Amino acid sequence: MTSLPGGSDQGGSTAERRRLVCARCGTPADGPQPATWTCSVENGVRQYFCDACSRENLRAIEGRLDSAWW
Repeated sequence: MTSLPGGSDQGGSTAERRRLVCARCGTPADGPQPATWTCSVENGVRQYFCDACSRENLRAIEGRLDSAWW
């Protein structure tokens, strides 16, 4: 078996080790990204939103409005 460049066998990527926090309310995630959270790429930056913020802003998300408009 071969490994990908960058030492992928050394405990995962930086994103996997970093604790996720909701970009809107600051709620921390328990472990890796929960299935109920939303991921959005805005201006080339990946942002995560908890299930509560995702539900509250569903129409804006479906309308593809950046979180700055919420």
